[in-house]
Amino acid sequence: MTRELFWLTLTVILTGVLWVPYILNRCAVRGIGGAMANPSRGDKPHAEWANRMMFAHDNAIENLAIFAPLVLILNAIDYSSKWTVLACAVYFWSRLAHVIIYALGVPVLRTLTFVIGFLAQAVLVLAIFRLC
Repeated sequence: MTRELFWLTLTVILTGVLWVPYILNRCAVRGIGGAMANPSRGDKPHAEWANRMMFAHDNAIENLAIFAPLVLILNAIDYSSKWTVLACAVYFWSRLAHVIIYALGVPVLRTLTFVIGFLAQAVLVLAIFRLC
């Protein structure tokens, strides 16, 4: 496994488990039966942090749809450099920071962590075209 694929794997695992905290909040607020029921307008609301975490999870999924193919393209063309490895590591840590900061409700840092992740993706695009 390449180091880029390692970071992609960690990112997929992170994205795959982000639902757990907000579902636990849903169970705490609505009970097990309410958490497993179909959503309705009369449902008790989640805690604010859980709502923000749901949005962070959606954002992580949307960005994984960009990050994963970039890493897989690099793997397919058999290209790796210190910059691609660093970009993949930075992407993972920026996504982890993004979800934590988003759940805590810190708006400026949330945007900053998102931009850092975007820039890491840009490095991967440049690497695909062998510009870095």
